[in-house]
Amino acid sequence: MTAEDVPARPTLLLVDDEDSILSSLKRLLRREAYRVVTANGGQAGLDELARGRVDVIVSGQRMPDMSGVDFLRQAKELYPDTLRMVLSGYADLKSITDAINEGAIYKFLSKPWDDDALKAEIDDAFRRKALQDENRRLSRELQTANTELIRVNAQLQQALDVQRQRTELGEAALTATQEIVNCVPLPILGVDSDGLLVFANAAAAKRFARRALLGATVAEALPAELADLVAQGRGEAMLLMDEDAWRVSCHAVDSIMQQRGYLLIFMPDLTP
Repeated sequence: MTAEDVPARPTLLLVDDEDSILSSLKRLLRREAYRVVTANGGQAGLDELARGRVDVIVSGQRMPDMSGVDFLRQAKELYPDTLRMVLSGYADLKSITDAINEGAIYKFLSKPWDDDALKAEIDDAFRRKALQDENRRLSRELQTANTELIRVNAQLQQALDVQRQRTELGEAALTATQEIVNCVPLPILGVDSDGLLVFANAAAAKRFARRALLGATVAEALPAELADLVAQGRGEAMLLMDEDAWRVSCHAVDSIMQQRGYLLIFMPDLTP
């Protein structure tokens, strides 16, 4: 495992203008799981924030260069993901309460502090910060997933549009083909995969007007030779039908619905 694989320890920033307070707090928290850094005053605290990630901030209130509330307000604007707390006496409660209401401060810690209570409050702040970070991570993952879903849906819609266009072109081609076949002067019959007569062009409808064709089977409506021809799926047959001699050829075709069918094409036998 490399150094980059090791997760960074969470960091606590302590800000106060009194070195004795910073030393006391750092000594109190030296055995905790998080890293502790200190800054002497508000501006030094902002400089420390600029150097690297800070998770939780505990700041004093009365500092000469800027108050703790002013410092934490700036910290919120620049580093909104930090969790900010102020450590102060009750004399400053009004300004601190206003800052809490504004969202600049997460919690007020009183001076003088109880060691165990202070450590418990800071531990709770880190747990809350970890939960907020996890929620942000999940939110980012959800946003990424939604973006990917939108992309996939767009691709699917594009594929559906292409398929629809192909289907429309296929249907148009089928209609055009039917119209062309309908104009052929030779009788042509269409047979589906079950042997049912499903199509008769104009020449066939006229020539076999006395026969019930569409919806009947080849075996029911036509001579047995043609039923055998369809069963074979290809070839030719010579037959006498309605006192006329015909050369009938069978051709297998596949429809746009991928269903196999057959065309029977009737040509007068002009052999003397």
